Amino acid sequence: MQAGISTASLFMRLDTKDALPLFHEWNVPQAEVFFTSFCEYEPRFAKSVVEKKGNVHIHSVHALTTQYEPQLYSAHPRVRQDAFSILEKVMASAKILGAKYYTFHGLARIKRTFREDVERTGLLTAEIARFCAKYGVTLCFENVEWAFYNRPGIFRELKKFHPELKGVLDIKQARISGFEYGEYLEEMGENIAHVHVCDFTERGKNCLPGQGVFDFDELFSRLRAVGFGGTVFVENYGSDYGSFGDLKRAYEFLAEKAYHFS
Repeated sequence: MQAGISTASLFMRLDTKDALPLFHEWNVPQAEVFFTSFCEYEPRFAKSVVEKKGNVHIHSVHALTTQYEPQLYSAHPRVRQDAFSILEKVMASAKILGAKYYTFHGLARIKRTFREDVERTGLLTAEIARFCAKYGVTLCFENVEWAFYNRPGIFRELKKFHPELKGVLDIKQARISGFEYGEYLEEMGENIAHVHVCDFTERGKNCLPGQGVFDFDELFSRLRAVGFGGTVFVENYGSDYGSFGDLKRAYEFLAEKAYHFS
């Protein structure tokens, strides 16, 4: 296993293209690039990131998903067409970056009119996954409290429609959803592409890995038990810490755990 950092941890703190040189300076081997807006979906932006990334390998991409991902499932043909046009830019950018995985939320459960239709969602997810695969990118559904995969069991159902589907385990979102993260971990199992982690204080406030009470030894042990050998990313909100040095120390804490359990 390896540790890495998501550039989402620097949201509103440092521009995306400037995060990778900082990670290079810290000898961080793996990063997830979080695209923050439409201008960053353009391939020219990806090229500017590559020019400055140094030795950092870009494992995966993430996007501000409510901007277009729910619309990929729209019943309106023009809405879907526009959403796929944006997805195409994101995938072209992922290819430029060398990213093989796409952290995906999909549908948002934000309207009272929302109706869960696993079969329709599964069929459309398979179509989206095939579209991504044309760019050499694997679709990875993340467990997120407000999105389609908001409880254990959903991932298993979606895989029936696309057996190659991968998952992203998010510790923070499992906690927000009210489920023990192990339920998601066991469901995704060998299909986990990568993991997003932060830590929590005794009062439940988010903090950087190593600064709270979360049992990382147990997490890494459980990951190893299901055969996971990928990357565990620090993914905190920018307001969760003080200096960039704090973020660096959190990465080093996580890297030591990853090395010990490899």
